[in-house]
Amino acid sequence: MAFCPTCPEQEIVDPPQTFYENYYHPQVVNVIHPIEIIKQHHCVPVPNHIYKYCVKDVMCHVSSVKKRKKRK
Repeated sequence: MAFCPTCPEQEIVDPPQTFYENYYHPQVVNVIHPIEIIKQHHCVPVPNHIYKYCVKDVMCHVSSVKKRKKRK
């Protein structure tokens, strides 16, 4: 093996590998919560007592009164 020929160098290139470096930055996101206010109005019965009266004049005759007998 005294004679060893020099072989030419060869290059084989693999497909590239991708590496990611992630950097995160704060981002303000406004979250809106709509609120609906409903004003409810309710009628509540409150008693208001009203008295109606009628006045009658009635004539009484003496004859209608019974006479008592006196006991001795």
